[in-house]
Amino acid sequence: MITMLVTYAGDVHTPFDRDHWINVHFPLVRESWGPYGLISAAGFFPQADGAGLIAVGVVNFGDMAAMEAALQAPETARVMADVAIVTAVQPQRSVLQPL
Repeated sequence: MITMLVTYAGDVHTPFDRDHWINVHFPLVRESWGPYGLISAAGFFPQADGAGLIAVGVVNFGDMAAMEAALQAPETARVMADVAIVTAVQPQRSVLQPL
């Protein structure tokens, strides 16, 4: 399994529509990337501990090929456009894979 972490940097003053992210964006991610091998997608909000992250998405795929296929899929344009509704912050992606 491959995990893609999608992180959003900011602080308590950074606009971020939590309700839209959880209730609209994640269902869109599941619908868009499910056919390409998405296993699960969820998000959480770190406590304000000074780390500078306001939200973290955890997106799991069966393997690297599935993740790459999803990211290159035509549906990804819709997923990325929806991020702009949630926040003006540009998300950062990190990939975790087992050793």
